[in-house]
Amino acid sequence: MNALSLIDSAKLTSPNPVTLICSKTPSGVTNLATVSWWTYLSLEPETIGFAMMKTSYTGEMVRASKQVVLTVPGEALAKQVMQCGSSTGRTKDKAKDFGIELKNIPDCDIQIPVHSVVAIRCALREFVDVGDHYFYICDVENIYGDADENPLFAWKGYSQIAPAKAK
Repeated sequence: MNALSLIDSAKLTSPNPVTLICSKTPSGVTNLATVSWWTYLSLEPETIGFAMMKTSYTGEMVRASKQVVLTVPGEALAKQVMQCGSSTGRTKDKAKDFGIELKNIPDCDIQIPVHSVVAIRCALREFVDVGDHYFYICDVENIYGDADENPLFAWKGYSQIAPAKAK
C-alpha cells in the first residue's frame, strides 16, 4: 500500500452518493449546493449530517434559517449538479440560470428539483467546526421519494457525476 491524502483516498472509494442541499435565501429564492459528504447518522431519532466549506453561502442560509432539504438528484440533472457545485448562490440563481425546474413538497417553503429521487426535509440541530468545513447535524422532519428517478453519484474524487450501473 502507498501513503495517500484524504482526497486521493476518496478517488479510490468512489462512488459516493451526491446531493443537492436546498436552502432558502433572504429574497425567497431556493439555493442549490452540490454536496457528496453526507451520511445517515441515526434512526432514532432520525438524523442526517453533511459537511460544507465554512465559506459556503448555502451553509450561511442553513445556519440562519435552521431549515434545509437534502435531495438526491436524478440522472436528468447530471450536468446541472456539476454546475451547482462550481458556482455560488451569492451571485447566482442556480435553478434559473442552469434550467433546473423546481417543485414544492408538503409543509415546506424550500422548493426542490423536479428530478429528485429523495427529499429529506430537516431542521438544523447543530453544526460543528471540523477544520475547513462545518458539519451540520440535522433532525429529519419528513422524507419523500420517487422510485422512478435514477440517483446520481460522485465518481473519481468528485470530478464526475453519473448514475451507478449494476454489474
